[in-house]
Amino acid sequence: MKAIISETANNKLIEYIEGLGLPVEKVPNHNGSPIGTHADLYYCQLHAGTGSNNVFTGDRKLVGMAYPEDCIYNAACTGKHFIHNTNITHPDLLAAARSSGMDIIHVKQGYAKCSCVLVDENSIITSDAGIAKACKDKLDCLLISPGNILLEGFEYGFPGGCSGRIDDEIIFNGNLAAHPNCREITGFIRSRGLRVKYFSDYPLTDIGSIIYCTDQ
Repeated sequence: MKAIISETANNKLIEYIEGLGLPVEKVPNHNGSPIGTHADLYYCQLHAGTGSNNVFTGDRKLVGMAYPEDCIYNAACTGKHFIHNTNITHPDLLAAARSSGMDIIHVKQGYAKCSCVLVDENSIITSDAGIAKACKDKLDCLLISPGNILLEGFEYGFPGGCSGRIDDEIIFNGNLAAHPNCREITGFIRSRGLRVKYFSDYPLTDIGSIIYCTDQ
């Protein structure tokens, strides 16, 4: 088991994850883009939290510097549901989802994982209204306001990109308490029997997800 995160992740987050007994694999900038260290460009977690064979590893040489070539693996997967713009999903990842029996939900958003906090197999949190609309009849979806998350080089970041689930805890990279929807977010997560962890001493920051790899 290990956690895969950007090499730019805050040391507080790294120390916390290592304190859970997990080694941390830091992702360097493979493609030279402003978000080239983001783990969710190269790895797709197929199950929220845990699961055998739970991470699909993409070919980083195929990940381009700009949309849509940079998000061919950036699908949001809960284990039951696969959410992505399937017009740009890499065929190998789509085949893995189908072989796992996941329900394929097509959305316009290519950065689906960036946009979604994967809570459990039936629940997500997103700031993307299009994703929320596409998913509303298939799983529980909390729609939150966009913004209020830092992402260097961009106007703002995304909730999935600043978070990840490790076992029964959703971890946020930064101060979730400063987000205007903090109460709704924490309530939604805790109502699913999960805990919430965040770090009050630095801003909520999109680092390209925390990928929890349980099968390697």
